Amino acid sequence: MAEPGTSASTKRMFSVSEGAKLHIAMTIFQLGYSGNHVIMRAALNMGVSKLVFPIYRNIIAVVLLVPFAYFIEKKDRPTLTISHLIQFFLLGFVGITFNQGFYLFGLDNTSPTFASATENAVPAVTFILATLLGLEQVHLNRRDGIAKVLGTLTSFIGASVITLYKGPTIYGPNSPSEQSHLMFALGDAKTKNWTLGCICCFGHCLCWASWIVLQAFVLKKYPARFSVYSFTCFFGVLQFLAIAGYFERDSQAWHVHSVGELFTIFYAGLVVSGMGFAIQIWVIQRGGPVFVSGYLPLQTMLVAVMASIALHEDFYLGGIVGAMLIVVGLYLVVWGKSKETKLATEKDAILISSDDSQAKFPGKSSLVQPLLNSGE
Repeated sequence: MAEPGTSASTKRMFSVSEGAKLHIAMTIFQLGYSGNHVIMRAALNMGVSKLVFPIYRNIIAVVLLVPFAYFIEKKDRPTLTISHLIQFFLLGFVGITFNQGFYLFGLDNTSPTFASATENAVPAVTFILATLLGLEQVHLNRRDGIAKVLGTLTSFIGASVITLYKGPTIYGPNSPSEQSHLMFALGDAKTKNWTLGCICCFGHCLCWASWIVLQAFVLKKYPARFSVYSFTCFFGVLQFLAIAGYFERDSQAWHVHSVGELFTIFYAGLVVSGMGFAIQIWVIQRGGPVFVSGYLPLQTMLVAVMASIALHEDFYLGGIVGAMLIVVGLYLVVWGKSKETKLATEKDAILISSDDSQAKFPGKSSLVQPLLNSGE
């Protein structure tokens, strides 16, 4: 017969802390999103419309998310107002229409490696925006504040090393010819506008960082994450429909011509826009915008590994050095956030204890009274 405490101790043994759940969730998100760079490049090579593709992608996301939003948040969903709808419209405009539009045009004119690398500017931009808007506090006189700043910079440097420095080959599978390797790396950039692609990629980073911060504000007033993201995708679809309806007059642009195109649409809709960004908004609600953006440099390392395994590309010393810097940077950011949360929790506990003491002994001062008083 099992002892009474056995069940409780077993549950504690196999339980996962809130912090661990956030780390696992962001790792899963980055795994799914890393594959998106290569898959989207393949879709563009197939000739899909850069304006029609996001419509199908976000329709799939809406179909996936609406049932969760309706059934899970049915009782807890706040009353919908015109103000909320305007906020969702703006989220769709910044986070879906401009964000995905800039990304597709940037990727089409550069390469998956470059598009992935430029997204490493998102943590720094998010950190700055969150600090300016009061969502994130930076205490440079404390270790947690210094760790967050150093961690963000270290991760950015690590991702830049992966992109800019190759070094000697550490792992070299049987790869295609050097010419085809370079063609893949550049994304056939000779026929593209590289300057326009760079501008669009950095515009995508600015929109993504702004979207992450705006979501944090909206979730405070409307704490129903599935509903918020469902409305965001819905308004994104309407906005893309209006734009594509004006520019894409050829009916062939609206057709899906192959199984490959269909696969890329469903991957982007289900894995990235559906499950991926639902995970992102869940983590924003619990860990904050800086925690989410701090994981973005991880994707550059994952893209390099995926390219080495799946695409038979060489893996260079720069990839290992950059990966180590990214891991160190992530550790510093996570440590800084956990330390900051711990200090805030201890401060709240002291305040609560002080309030309780004042409630029990209203006539007593919160200061310690001396045992001997010379006036008595």
